[in-house]
Amino acid sequence: MSPRHLLLAVMIAAIWGFNFVPIKTGLDTFPPLLFAGLRFVVSALPAVFFVRRPPVAWKWILLTGVAIGVGQFGLMFLGMREGMPAGLASVLLQSAALFTTVFAFGLVGERPRPITAVGMLVALFGVTLIGVDFGQGSPILAFLLTIGAAASWGLGNVLIRMTNQSTEEPVDGFAFMVWMSLVPPLPLFALSLIFEGPSAGLDAFAHVPWEAWASLAYIAYLSTLVGFGAWGWLMRRYEAGTVAMYALLVPPFGIISTVVVLGESVSALRLFAAALIVGGVALGSVRRRVPLAAEPPLLEPEPALSK
Repeated sequence: MSPRHLLLAVMIAAIWGFNFVPIKTGLDTFPPLLFAGLRFVVSALPAVFFVRRPPVAWKWILLTGVAIGVGQFGLMFLGMREGMPAGLASVLLQSAALFTTVFAFGLVGERPRPITAVGMLVALFGVTLIGVDFGQGSPILAFLLTIGAAASWGLGNVLIRMTNQSTEEPVDGFAFMVWMSLVPPLPLFALSLIFEGPSAGLDAFAHVPWEAWASLAYIAYLSTLVGFGAWGWLMRRYEAGTVAMYALLVPPFGIISTVVVLGESVSALRLFAAALIVGGVALGSVRRRVPLAAEPPLLEPEPALSK
């Protein structure tokens, strides 16, 4: 990756790392499936009225919306409500890098280079160490839900890659995320109505503290629109497995935010594991660069805020 693209990937990891703090705060007020649906309603509206739909088939918008919106976030919110700690969730979700590589190989035939495979093994060993340190006594259902969320994210990464390969015209990552956000609310609200019941939602809206509204704004705008919009932009320029490696930087940022905001302690093992993750990402990113002439500019030449 070029230096500015690497910096962008790190910035996304920082946004997603801190993201688990506002999620935890919001789940103290809202039921998980309802909260996940609200996330995408706030993300899509009113931006969808000003952002042109990207030039891709509706099937890619629908498939990616189900994988990321319903699968990743629905399962992750459920897992955290079932007892998965915020710090551990930020760690386990990064197994999406492994699922991304597997799905990329199975669906688009991307073979990881040896240096990428070695870097991923080093980083995933660090993730495993943090998971073991965090996971003593964690509920098995919460663990399985979080792993399911990681698998859904991995599938979503590859669907974004396939979306960009399906059209000759560059796909604006921000526009794609806005329109994709139209997909998850309906199934999430339906699932919430079935499994959480209408009274749970009514009770939540009866007393909503400002912290819950602030949390919703953070995860809807910074994490979803900014984070995934930029993530899709990187996916268009690099192989899915390469971009996914940078998601392994999320746990260190997650640990720092939980220490500062939630008061969690950090053991020497967690610090060592975080160092392994950063080192593995650095090792895995040593790749042959795309020639500069082939790289589109950071800002798309066609304005997205029009219809």
